Amino acid sequence: MPLQLTKFHQIGARVDDFDATRRFYEETLGATHIKTFDPPGLMFFEFSGVRLLFERGNKPATLYFWVDDLDASYTELLQKGISFDLAPHLIHKDNEGAFGETGQEEWMAFFKDPSGNVLALASRK
Repeated sequence: MPLQLTKFHQIGARVDDFDATRRFYEETLGATHIKTFDPPGLMFFEFSGVRLLFERGNKPATLYFWVDDLDASYTELLQKGISFDLAPHLIHKDNEGAFGETGQEEWMAFFKDPSGNVLALASRK
């Protein structure tokens, strides 16, 4: 069956003020704050199973697509002519269970769309 990206895993956006952003998303919009890592400047929220990542700095949008089999999806996109900026690699080992099952690893592979937005395939092992 051909690859179909049908589920967002995470959406990335930039942040300037962590405190104001946390208050806005948590108190005003009702999002669940998951975790803040500062440094390096990352803050995570959850919206009905989709993570929203705020990252310090001025970067393009990043769309993270959930895939069940990262290696198979990566291979299929390579065969379709996609050039990856970063091959599948370990992003985070969730020793605290902040994002799901304790001890699981989050793996991702990154590429770009024609407009330069960053796209990622994401999976947990």
